[in-house]
Amino acid sequence: MTTADRLARAVREQVGLGRFLPLGGPRDGAWITERAVREVLREAARDVPGVRLDGVRVAHADPGRAQEPAVPPPPSALPPGPLRVTAECAAAATEPLPAAAARLRAALAAAAGRLGLTVEEVDLRVTGLLEETGAGAAPPREAPGAAAPVPAEGDEGRAAAAAVAVAGVTRLTTALGRPVRVGEHAHAPEAALPPRHVRVELAVAADHRAVEVARRVRAAVSDALPDHPAVAVLVTAVD
Repeated sequence: MTTADRLARAVREQVGLGRFLPLGGPRDGAWITERAVREVLREAARDVPGVRLDGVRVAHADPGRAQEPAVPPPPSALPPGPLRVTAECAAAATEPLPAAAARLRAALAAAAGRLGLTVEEVDLRVTGLLEETGAGAAPPREAPGAAAPVPAEGDEGRAAAAAVAVAGVTRLTTALGRPVRVGEHAHAPEAALPPRHVRVELAVAADHRAVEVARRVRAAVSDALPDHPAVAVLVTAVD
């Protein structure tokens, strides 16, 4: 594979991730990819009879209420703030469409809450009718990706080892190139953050709340390094 091919593949992969959505509040220092959220919401929709979830998008409910995160965010990440889920669906004609939409809306809100997303609104638009009463032909769930190699040396290795030891972490990932990145702040922030910061990229187990796993990872990684750096966590998959 040529360098141009590798670059093109990397660009396609990052575009496929969607935006980086905030988990929890401004002090939680955690984000999750929109692609991972879409997979979780589609999984929740599969359990709602009589509907099929189609397009899904997550954005700020009110950009004016976004807050500055306490740690350096991943590139192009949305700042913490209330979110809105906008989705399209098809529904069976065996019951009133508002009733089917209400059941789907409740399922999506509950699934987003289990992740730790601060969702204030779920807007649904019914764009078609299902011929049968089942949930429809939902896209198959993506298989979990391979675990990224754990760095073996230095501060990256110590941070990686601390992260994978946290309950609920299934693997490290490399959607942004490296599972662990250690850097320094470009300028002195208003809040008294440590000089260095660490970004950890990982997948979490579906039976764990993503935001709580991220909080534990942040604490474990910071404690594993002598200068206790600020830590940001990016969840790229829910396995």
